[in-house]
Amino acid sequence: MTGLGDGVPADLFDAFDRYERAILDNDLDTLDEMFAEGPGTMRGDAAGLLVGHDVISAFRGVRGGVPPREIERIEYRPLAPDVALLVSVSRYRGGGTGLQSQLWQRVDGAWRITAAHVTSRAQALDRSVWRSVGDPLLQGAWEGPLHGLNVAVKDLFAIKGYRIGAGNPTFLTSARAEATTAPAVADLLRGGASLRGIARTDEFAYSIAGDNAHYGTPPNGALPGALPGGSSSGPASAVATGQAEVGLATDTAGSIRVPASYQGLWGLRTSHGLVPRQGMLPLAQSFDTVGWLARDGQTLQRVADWCLSYDGSESTESVFGESGDDLPWRLLVPHEVMDAVEPDTRTAFDALLARLAASDDPPSLRRVEIGALDEYHEPFRMVQAAEAWRNNAEWLRAHPGATGPAVAERFRAASQVTPAQETAARAQLETLRERIHELVRDAVLLMPTVPGPAPMRTANDARIDSVRRATLRMTTPAAIGGLPALSAPLLTVPSQLGPAPVGVCLISRPGTDIALVRLARRFAEVVR
Repeated sequence: MTGLGDGVPADLFDAFDRYERAILDNDLDTLDEMFAEGPGTMRGDAAGLLVGHDVISAFRGVRGGVPPREIERIEYRPLAPDVALLVSVSRYRGGGTGLQSQLWQRVDGAWRITAAHVTSRAQALDRSVWRSVGDPLLQGAWEGPLHGLNVAVKDLFAIKGYRIGAGNPTFLTSARAEATTAPAVADLLRGGASLRGIARTDEFAYSIAGDNAHYGTPPNGALPGALPGGSSSGPASAVATGQAEVGLATDTAGSIRVPASYQGLWGLRTSHGLVPRQGMLPLAQSFDTVGWLARDGQTLQRVADWCLSYDGSESTESVFGESGDDLPWRLLVPHEVMDAVEPDTRTAFDALLARLAASDDPPSLRRVEIGALDEYHEPFRMVQAAEAWRNNAEWLRAHPGATGPAVAERFRAASQVTPAQETAARAQLETLRERIHELVRDAVLLMPTVPGPAPMRTANDARIDSVRRATLRMTTPAAIGGLPALSAPLLTVPSQLGPAPVGVCLISRPGTDIALVRLARRFAEVVR
């Protein structure tokens, strides 16, 4: 940086130079040292604001280094004794420029950054979010009720002329281009929506964390530094970050509801069998469903009204005929779920119930028992694993080592499920299905979507696995029942990364999907 920094005090320039060299070397210890200790230190970029030295440090640990660059200009403004603003322009060797604004303060005789904002060079494509993207990638009908909406399609759906990648580069390479487009995609295009692109998924949709060993972890659009939630991580991140209005996704054990909760989105898992799954790569057919993610309830309603109404969709199964009926304003809160959530989530949910009771439009509300959550999770897990192995065993045997470690271990365990274990688990599921159907016969279940906020991206494997199990215990009852379930972003709880969203889930009887969206929007208006 020879010749730069005219007018900058020498010791401040040296501190800036040391920090910049640490950035290029990804020297985490020095970077931590150069940011002021304490809860008030701030760092912001296009993804959001991080507050607190430890939070910034955790984020930096998963970011990795920055591409090679040179500082070509520094502007210095003294603000007060021992306080200065530095604004620098960087030019990347690979093309493009960036801007860094830093508030420096002398602390215990040494210059430290107390606030920073980074404007990185423009990215043509975030590969952690998108596999293929365009403006649009596919144009929908030029008019229709969904005109103006752009859709991120999870990389499990057939699109004519494209391959299904399933979140795995080896699978993508070995796949053939699709000859037809999946009905769930075609309906959206016919309604006037356009396809923004094909978005990433956790490998084979066999995860709910949102990470991918091959393409990286998509950003959490609501909570920078947190996991995005999976397996519909790509569509969720695309919607949460404003790159698409709608995410077309799948939900087997929570893969729409979990990322919706983690990223402050509306997410609908439809009734099992309501939206056809032709042209969709399966994980476990007994539970796989199609659904959508959106930033607001109105957009989700537009999509559900079109895709699930008989006039709108040629593909929706006609066996379901209740979507036009209003659901009863009777809500049931399961004791077992409330006992399973984190304390901050319970506090926020109880406050929401208090607002509901004090509103001008209070529903009938009571607590119910649904049975031990492990009674749902264990047989579900067994059947899901058996089906996942049958669907993918041939490919996995032909491509050893092609999946990431966590997914490989999941499939290894799935391969051990015996026919007798699967048969016993299916018998248990029948009893559980009857129990959950009886509960929603004339009421709607109401609960937090997940135990708590999204885990940090730096969380260790044991923490991620613990959260995964706790989450699945809450999400599997709706999957076992084949029920429509909607997560709405109605709770905010504290987290290590700052205020974080947690969804509220409403679950109704099969076929009432459109009415469930209406009910959820009514609920949201009442509690706000």
